[in-house]
Amino acid sequence: MKIIITGDLYITDQFINKQIIDKSVKELFSQADYRIVNLEAPLTEDDAGDKIIKTGPHLRMSEEAALGVLKELNVDGVTMANNHILDYGSKGLLDTLDVLKRNNFAYVGAGRNLAEASQTLYLDTPAGKIAIVNFAENEWASATDDKAGANPMDIVDNARQIKVARQMADYVFVIVHGGHEYYNLPSLRMQKQYRFYAEQGADIIIGHHTHCIGGNEVHEGVPIYYSLGNFLFTLNSLQEDWYTGLILEVEITNESIECHVHPVRQQKENFHLTLLKNYEKDAVLNRIADFCRVIENKDRLQSNWEKYVERQSKLYLSFWSPLAHIKNRYIKAALSRLNINATNNKTLALFLNLMRCEAHSDMSREVIKKKINR
Repeated sequence: MKIIITGDLYITDQFINKQIIDKSVKELFSQADYRIVNLEAPLTEDDAGDKIIKTGPHLRMSEEAALGVLKELNVDGVTMANNHILDYGSKGLLDTLDVLKRNNFAYVGAGRNLAEASQTLYLDTPAGKIAIVNFAENEWASATDDKAGANPMDIVDNARQIKVARQMADYVFVIVHGGHEYYNLPSLRMQKQYRFYAEQGADIIIGHHTHCIGGNEVHEGVPIYYSLGNFLFTLNSLQEDWYTGLILEVEITNESIECHVHPVRQQKENFHLTLLKNYEKDAVLNRIADFCRVIENKDRLQSNWEKYVERQSKLYLSFWSPLAHIKNRYIKAALSRLNINATNNKTLALFLNLMRCEAHSDMSREVIKKKINR
């Protein structure tokens, strides 16, 4: 039994009917028994209506663009617990659920409310029953008891869901959308938390969100892949890691799990997606091996984290200053002299996100502690 799992899928309309997926990638997908991708944005045609208040881009995909890729690769199911799935509000998410249901795609990780979003996806396969548990850090999209959204990261609730899945299934796959963008390593908090999920009964833990590939480790016999990076994401970036991703192939044989990573790369501008081979593949695998060596050494992992915090300090201190969000420099200067803090709903939404999102909270706390020498 072979299952393929990828990181983020986001495709814009300009690539409708364009042959941007290489034959090598299609062949790898065709050899799998089940294929799962992370649907990084809602499928909705409404570009104006129900946008949520947030900072950063609002992402959406058209039904035609997304279905073109999903069907071309014979994708069976999608994960939906991520930070963009609610960008166009409840309507955008409900539109997405409708599209997936009409086209017979399984989905997990989002729903009309928390009870629906936290449902486990169960797959009956020749290798046994497989449970797919999917949740995301609390960044913009979390479902509540009476609001649509993504299944949120909550250590207690996540552990309960994993334990129930353990009782119901032969194998438990936990797929988490979280981590620090453009950082190839987990924080110590993240490592501790993912290891805890392994201890609760997961057979494998797979992460994405960071837009870069990451390392992996095995904890108490459970493989943990901290980030698969982007799969296909048709927006340009200055970050080189944006264009490299990992396809994870999980093979279940004789009641055991074996994992293989297949590096892929998008070409800049035309986003042609190719399976890497030979020296290019080896170069990516060598980078991953370097990340793994850091992950297994607590002191090195902490040292790398401290360096990352230092690089992010100026940015995060600016986030916490309301004046940073005022565009007019004369108004900003006048308010600063008067010691007046100016806030609006968008700024307050940012503050809330910095507090509730696990990765942003980690970084904010570390940067502020460093600033005040605590």
